[in-house]
Amino acid sequence: MNRLLTICLIAIATIANAQLPKDAFEKQEYSEGGKTINYRILYPEGFSKSKSYPVVLFLHGAGERGSDNEKQLVHGSSLFLDADYRKEHPSIVVFPQCPQESYWANVDVDRSSFPLKFDFHAGGDPTYPLELVMSLMDSLKALPFTKDNQIYVGGLSMGGMGTFEIVSRRPDLFASAFAICGGAHPDRAKSIAGAVPMWIFHGGQDNVVLPSYSTDMVIAIRKAGGYANYTLYKDANHGSWNNAFAEPGLIPWLYSNTKK
Repeated sequence: MNRLLTICLIAIATIANAQLPKDAFEKQEYSEGGKTINYRILYPEGFSKSKSYPVVLFLHGAGERGSDNEKQLVHGSSLFLDADYRKEHPSIVVFPQCPQESYWANVDVDRSSFPLKFDFHAGGDPTYPLELVMSLMDSLKALPFTKDNQIYVGGLSMGGMGTFEIVSRRPDLFASAFAICGGAHPDRAKSIAGAVPMWIFHGGQDNVVLPSYSTDMVIAIRKAGGYANYTLYKDANHGSWNNAFAEPGLIPWLYSNTKK
């Protein structure tokens, strides 16, 4: 009898700590100026419009581009579906999907060989997907149940590049940010520094996006007087997001920052 009770208690604990299915992210789309972007949105457990919540934006990599409104959840969604995360940090989490033919960042990419070569633009207009994402975030910020001083962003690979760019274009919007195996034009550091603290990650063996792209941004942000924490995983390749997601301090650090 005691053994049966123990088994039942273990089963209950396992279920309680299990992650929600990805369908918990509701399918939505956002349109403006005749263009549309798909996105998924996760509301906190016990969501109430009478309360207010932080908002987290996550930008996926190039491999998850498309129009199915599914692939963008491949990497990173489990971090926000975790039962402990949802209990400790009730938040609204947004995963937009970049169309197949476009990019988050304003960059020219040479894919003829590895590692890939990136020519980041210091200025110019944002890509239309990033412009739609910025508009979407403004619309979420205006809602009465979101905390406009706790809006966060992170991303990996192409999304890491998009993270640098969206923060540089909208330093007024974000309280903190993390970029994994990304990069940007170092001139973008000027608008990031002093406005948005960043935690930057890269794999030392990355043969897709060279770690020097992240290193250059860390140097530029620090030189401009900003805060940039840098974690370089010596033995990790391009999938260094797995290492970053496993960092026990990442989420607490992200939420420790609020916009003044």
